[in-house]
Amino acid sequence: MNPTHHHSPDFRSVDHLQDFGVVELRRYTTSRGGQQRFAGYFDAYFPEAFEQLGAMVFGQFLPRDPADRFVWLRGFRDMPARAVVNAQFYYGPLWREHRLKVNALLPDSDDVLLLRPLRPDTAVAVLPAVDPLDEAHGAQGVVVVQIFAVKQGSETAFAAQAEAQFESYRMAGARPAGVLVTLDEPNNFPQLPVRTDGPWLVWLGVVCDEATLHAKLEPAMQAAAKALLAGGMLRDAPERLVMDPSPRSRLRWLPDAGEAAR
Repeated sequence: MNPTHHHSPDFRSVDHLQDFGVVELRRYTTSRGGQQRFAGYFDAYFPEAFEQLGAMVFGQFLPRDPADRFVWLRGFRDMPARAVVNAQFYYGPLWREHRLKVNALLPDSDDVLLLRPLRPDTAVAVLPAVDPLDEAHGAQGVVVVQIFAVKQGSETAFAAQAEAQFESYRMAGARPAGVLVTLDEPNNFPQLPVRTDGPWLVWLGVVCDEATLHAKLEPAMQAAAKALLAGGMLRDAPERLVMDPSPRSRLRWLPDAGEAAR
């Protein structure tokens, strides 16, 4: 499960950090007022730790509503690598040092979707790390995620309908960042639960500013959600997450890449 990436030219991806066929969308509940504090710990300690072990933190985000959440995307080469990397990290020295302080800010960390790219060309690109000198203000832009609860047996047909609608998101100024679907594999690191109430389809994207989000992308997403829900292949109304990237999130708006996508 090592898809070859064929991203559009508006991605400035890091070539040697690709082929992550397993993706976790991890949605945490933070303690009251703890979102920024947890994000600070996460940014400081964890992205490079996973990268050194052969995994990837694609990006980490602060949802706007509700504001006691933290969302991040983690990638592994394949399922065997997921078990190995998680064991190395969670039984390793870095997590052992910081886990009590970090876990105290996380009343719930079990909302996790186990996913894979729909196709190689819809995999999540690994964007360059935030440059502390050239990006002194940290990661910019707004990250948007749309989650579809698909009826069992309708996955292929729904994906085709959804991708036709997603073109309107690009026309509305969004830079697509991936289309993912449920990875139907047993959880091979049961210490970290994953949800089993799928199947799911997930769209990821980034916009440059608030005006693009509210005036263009949100109306396009509302229209698409209405049309796709009317198709009868969803179990519930689509869910939308609007999030600010944390200061060191790889997945963000890159101005030079973004101009090509607009």
